[in-house]
Amino acid sequence: MSNSALNYWNFRAMLPGWSKVIKTSFISNGSMGFVIFCGFLMLSCNSGLTDEVETAYKALPRDIDFNFHVRPILSDRCFHCHGPDEKGRSADLRLDVREDAIAKLKDKDAHAIVPGKPWESELVNRILSDNAELVMPPADSKLDLSAKEKAILIKWIEQKAPWKDHWAFIKPEKVELPKIENESWARNEIDFFVSETLESNGLKPSEEADKVTLIRRLSFDLTGLPPTPEEVEQFVNDNSEDAYEKLVDRLLASPHYGERWAWEWLDVARYADTNGFQGDFSRDMWPWRDWVIQAFNNNIPYDEFTIKQLAGDLLPNASKDDILATAFNRNHPYNTEGGTIPEETRVVNVFDRVETTGTVWLGLTLECARCHDHKFDAVSQMEYYQLYDYFNQTSEEGGAWDEKIKPVLNIGTLEQEQTIEHIEAYLETLFDAIDEAELTEFPRAEGLAASESEVAQNVKGLDPRILARPAKLRGKWQYKQLTKYFNKNEYGALLKKTFENKEKLDDLSSKMLRVMVMDEVKEPRETYVLNRGGYNNPVLEEPVSMNVPKALPELPENMENNRLAFAKWLVSKEQPLTSRVTVNRYWQAFFGHGFVKTADDFGVQGELPTHPELLDWLSVDFQENGWDLKALFKKIVMSATYRQSSKVDESLLQKDPENKLLARATRMRLPSWMLRDQALLVSGLMVDSLGGKPVKPYQPEGIWSEATFGKIKYDQDHGDALYRRTLYSFWRRIVGPTMLFDNSTRNKTAVKPQRTNTPLHALNTLNDVTYMEASRVLASNAIASKTSEKERIEHIFLQVTSRKPGEKELDVLQKRLMALQQEYTGHVEEARKIAVAGEFHVDDNLDIPELASYAVVSSIVLNLDETITRQ
Repeated sequence: MSNSALNYWNFRAMLPGWSKVIKTSFISNGSMGFVIFCGFLMLSCNSGLTDEVETAYKALPRDIDFNFHVRPILSDRCFHCHGPDEKGRSADLRLDVREDAIAKLKDKDAHAIVPGKPWESELVNRILSDNAELVMPPADSKLDLSAKEKAILIKWIEQKAPWKDHWAFIKPEKVELPKIENESWARNEIDFFVSETLESNGLKPSEEADKVTLIRRLSFDLTGLPPTPEEVEQFVNDNSEDAYEKLVDRLLASPHYGERWAWEWLDVARYADTNGFQGDFSRDMWPWRDWVIQAFNNNIPYDEFTIKQLAGDLLPNASKDDILATAFNRNHPYNTEGGTIPEETRVVNVFDRVETTGTVWLGLTLECARCHDHKFDAVSQMEYYQLYDYFNQTSEEGGAWDEKIKPVLNIGTLEQEQTIEHIEAYLETLFDAIDEAELTEFPRAEGLAASESEVAQNVKGLDPRILARPAKLRGKWQYKQLTKYFNKNEYGALLKKTFENKEKLDDLSSKMLRVMVMDEVKEPRETYVLNRGGYNNPVLEEPVSMNVPKALPELPENMENNRLAFAKWLVSKEQPLTSRVTVNRYWQAFFGHGFVKTADDFGVQGELPTHPELLDWLSVDFQENGWDLKALFKKIVMSATYRQSSKVDESLLQKDPENKLLARATRMRLPSWMLRDQALLVSGLMVDSLGGKPVKPYQPEGIWSEATFGKIKYDQDHGDALYRRTLYSFWRRIVGPTMLFDNSTRNKTAVKPQRTNTPLHALNTLNDVTYMEASRVLASNAIASKTSEKERIEHIFLQVTSRKPGEKELDVLQKRLMALQQEYTGHVEEARKIAVAGEFHVDDNLDIPELASYAVVSSIVLNLDETITRQ
């Protein structure tokens, strides 16, 4: 008798009842019984199987899916040592490719995986071993496998170890709508998929939210602003069948729609109004921000939106707007600190472009392949630098001492633009002449900078580091310094001319806009793999050429391979990631999380989609509808899934705390920028204008000075600029707007919202000048328009929450108002601090204690959970 047979009978002897079960299954169920019999037979062929693994095995589904059951285990516990990274691979064993995984092990008469034969598979022996020196994952890795995970691997090998490409790398398809019991609930295709998931989990959808909740939800989601009481009343009283759809269409057509969705894109694009780092020079990037707002409002197809931002400068007959769009890839931080190495800065900027593109359109963590082959995903270091080559061909040099770093788009009068072009061309000739002259002026070994010359180092008072950079990368004030020491010969004359022309250029630039954009060099720059990502450590064996990862579809044939071709490839129908990643990111905005929770990682380490067929259906539909974002958003908000109430009972909360199954709407705290905009709107303070230069609203004193060693002072704006939407607030990269507690830093791309209930945020909304001013203006409006306390409180409550207060709520607020009136009548100066908060005009005819009392009541309502939460 064979060893495996002995193991089987030994195992069966421990479970006397199994003989009857197996026999009965076989006889009564025919072929299905035979499958069960074989499964039990194979399971029972190892007497070392623990009770926990055996129990877990019995509970597994009949078919093990490689992508949804097996790959997550291998990726999380095995790929670090046995995955794509060749240099980091142990024992010459690779488990991310089937051919390697089932091959004979090096120097051993064994196989890691023998399809159909788990007990002959070294992988199974290792995961079940209790020997610390043999068990996998190894003890020192601090990783282990659960009984269920071990059972999955065993059953998968029993089923002949079938393999699939990673789910996100497979082209999405539109499957037929599933059959569901509750068809009457479904309003569109989304609901069929959601209902199927709910029914399979024994759940039912929640009832539809009331109309007030729906209009508030829609208004915040589509425009970032609450509805006015008049808009709420109109919708509530509209009993027509298409009332809801008319509301959706009106909000999608609102100019505020573009502002709301631009905010998220600014996070994606790491937009700021300064460079970052020490010095943190200001920059003129806001015309690009206005381009984004208009692009959303004009509903530019997302594929066109993508192509213009990544390669608008390469389009045939590119317009100024096309070139302006490419500022997307100049939004990154820019290090202009003294002592920085230009080439290092330039390389870091290219890294940023590659990795931002990887996150935003591919949903891949390309940064991991900068220094070595990706540990988990099928992206090699070579492929990283092939992508790098697409973004390595701009004329950006990496060094500068001012804020407007070439290439730039000049936005001014025709005369101004022509004058700047003339000055810049003349400066280029001066730079060449200076570099040539310094070979004689500062003798040194070939290849060294002028700063290494003894002559430079012996000039008393001169900082030789000024000469460390080539002439074209020096700033105006560096030339000013040099003219003090060299002013008597031809070299000195060149320095003087350069300083004077740089001064002219700066003066002219200050009178017009110069936006940093992308361009393409005439002579291609060679790209090499950089060893461990070091800017000065290229692997010089052979240059790297532009290409896309082998794991994804190839570039289209008969097309010049450049950044434009790459942009078009990203939004091609063959490319499986972009539509999925985009739909997922926008779904997250409406439901709090995407189908894939890791919106920034669709690789094997990312989470699996909760509704894979729905994600794919919407992704294909998005493409078929011409990448129409408004159509996508309308489909989402028109669904019964979106219209559900967010109310939840204890049972559902325990079963699905994160609302992954979508049996209800998701309650979400409004982001801080929305809270500020809400306060401005409901108080009547908001200045409603689209686009324009950044503004500087209220901010605590000293923040900028402290962050910049006293070099930059915050000069607060006045008048209308104080009351513009938060989207237009000036964003200093090293210290962002102080009213924001939950936003990305804008130092790198961010595709996932950061939600917080930090007490610091409450302190802000209760005490910041913006909120205090909004409260007292709201109170002033209530006093002026209503006569009784009840009417005034109802007015405030309605403006903020879109409904009137209930009896108990009204009673609480009236009692609080009475207490405040008594308090402030005896402390008028304390009342005055509240009554005059901010710069908006105060009605001198109003009683100060009364105004302060109503202002505090307004503040209470502005800070209600109902007010700060999107229901």
